[in-house]
Amino acid sequence: MQAPFPPDPNADQSPAPGSTAALAAQLFAQKSEAELLYLAQNAGRYPPAVGAAAVAELQRRGLLPDAARPAPPPPPSPPDTWLGMLRQLLSGLFIPSRDFAATPILLHFNLLVFGAMLLSGVSATQPSGHDLVLWGSNLSGLTLPDQPWRLVTSQFVHAGTAHLLLNMLSLWLLGVLIEARAGAGRMALVYLVSGIGGALTSLWYHTGGVNSVGASGAIFGLYGFLLVLLLSRRLVLDKFNRRAMLGLVLYLVVSNLISGINGNIDNAAHIGGLATGLFVAGPLALIRLKGKR
Repeated sequence: MQAPFPPDPNADQSPAPGSTAALAAQLFAQKSEAELLYLAQNAGRYPPAVGAAAVAELQRRGLLPDAARPAPPPPPSPPDTWLGMLRQLLSGLFIPSRDFAATPILLHFNLLVFGAMLLSGVSATQPSGHDLVLWGSNLSGLTLPDQPWRLVTSQFVHAGTAHLLLNMLSLWLLGVLIEARAGAGRMALVYLVSGIGGALTSLWYHTGGVNSVGASGAIFGLYGFLLVLLLSRRLVLDKFNRRAMLGLVLYLVVSNLISGINGNIDNAAHIGGLATGLFVAGPLALIRLKGKR
């Protein structure tokens, strides 16, 4: 036994000329809209064909919507591209958000100061000591007692593009690890206080005088703060990841200190910033962090 063929959805569904349906359509085409609406609303009182014909005529006149059709499927999302991923990375890096505000703002300050220095004619690779002093370096005999504001401004002045990029990369990495867990306020507090601690240590250690710039003292303070978070178990990590991160932080701290022994690097500021982050800024920032586990 052969099954009947299903109706073709693309076939013309209009009634054949001369059929009963065609005559009903012609009859209902002459009725007013009020009559058609009454017949459609009270279709239960009449034979089914009457209500169907009234509805069909109302639809033909555009007074009733057509039967609901399934919505077309949404177009497939375009695949991720390197350009798109780079755009997302840069927007996350430079645009402050609810959980990542202090780091982008600190990055902006450092980059804006360096850009202003370049626009004023300062060399991008080898700025002179005089230029650095004009832009707020930490200078022996001048910072204390006359211009203590240099303890802060020196954190945002850098001696060349390479110096700036290395410090900003470290700042971004530490911000990703710290800020979402400790908060933007604590992140900014540790940065500024540690930078001041590093600058003061540099002035104390270099008895022969120093002209120091850079965010590295503040960054070492963030290393100290991260060590405090790890050792106090404020960061929710399993045992393996905690050990791995501790090892990474210790490696970065020690390798940077060793590289500064023979180079033109102010290790005194590094050690002072690290100590500040460990023993002062870290515990202060943890006062109200006990519930964040």
